[in-house]
Amino acid sequence: MEHCHFLKEVEDAQRIRKNVIDCFEKASLPNLSEEEKRTNLHFVIVGGGPTGVEFAAELHDFVQENLVKLYPKVQDLVRITVVHSGDHILNTYDKRISSFAEQKFQRDGIEVKTGCRVVGVSGKTIDIKVKSKGETYSVPYGMVVWSTGTATRPVVRDYMEQIGQTNRHTLATDEWLRVEGCDNVYAVGDCATINQRKVMEDIATIFSIADKDNSGTLTVKEFQDVVDDILVRYPQVNLYLRSKHLHSVADLLNDPQKNERKEVDIEGFKSALSHVDSQMKSLPATAQVAAQQGSYLAACFNRMEESQLKPEGPLRFRESGHHQFRPFQYKHFGQFAPLGGEQTAAELPGDWVSMGHSTQWLWYSVYASKQVSWRTRVLVVSDWTRKFIFGRDSSRI
Repeated sequence: MEHCHFLKEVEDAQRIRKNVIDCFEKASLPNLSEEEKRTNLHFVIVGGGPTGVEFAAELHDFVQENLVKLYPKVQDLVRITVVHSGDHILNTYDKRISSFAEQKFQRDGIEVKTGCRVVGVSGKTIDIKVKSKGETYSVPYGMVVWSTGTATRPVVRDYMEQIGQTNRHTLATDEWLRVEGCDNVYAVGDCATINQRKVMEDIATIFSIADKDNSGTLTVKEFQDVVDDILVRYPQVNLYLRSKHLHSVADLLNDPQKNERKEVDIEGFKSALSHVDSQMKSLPATAQVAAQQGSYLAACFNRMEESQLKPEGPLRFRESGHHQFRPFQYKHFGQFAPLGGEQTAAELPGDWVSMGHSTQWLWYSVYASKQVSWRTRVLVVSDWTRKFIFGRDSSRI
């Protein structure tokens, strides 16, 4: 908190821009040695995720396209370093994108230190530990930007203490985005994590409800009668079917030799669904998730009275009746990773990966279309146009 810059608020961006220009101003002083100038122009980004990579790329473009024209004498002393604890940057993306980004950074002269963890930051140096060797060394810097995740906001942390969720980093919610333990409080975005209920926790109840004739065995027909409710209530079932290339939920009841079974008992039913919960995953802390959650809650609130009379949700397996609403389900539309130099990498549904200059224009169009109004779209596009014609503004604010 003392020595690093963060990428959270608008004020953070203003401070970063001011500090970058200050680093170039200091490096231009005639009484400094070359080593001191190199230190002032060493920019360290901690975190090789999408935010850290995009910032490193934008900083490189800002320096090479704009600042070196104002400070030509120090252009060869600039150094940008990305420190990442994983084996590769952008490790949540397709391997092809990760490899492309590392190769581009190498061509651009951006140093990437993978397998390294920052263990300390002082006023002049940053301490880096190489995980494979266990060695720690110090590197002098001019500016450090921290992009490995942010701490819980004070208002959220205070609320978590009030409701007894002090041992967590985020608020725990159910699948309807309700904060656990609070009926009328909802949380969306990266301040909350959905605690998806496991199928195996309700397996006996599901079997009992599906076994309508109380025969102690479950036929395929009886299972199919509750399949739709299972798929809605437990989305991990659908993910498991896709991962195993199964055409229908009924295929789960097949024996180990893939032969169809007419009926199964409770133990066979547990065995059939025993690995389904392995597909449970936490949602990424991105704007795409938060936007979908906001739209979902708005739709639920608008139908609150209507749904009380006519519930829309799946069958309640542990209670009678149906849930008031369908649980939130995230739909992934893909993700972009701007890499600077008018190049972007994209990972889109259907295992489609695109990289290069053409993808940058796709990113421009998607980014503009996601603005909240035509006014902001025009402002954003006009900023891009002004940058292409006149370059970035390097004056101090």
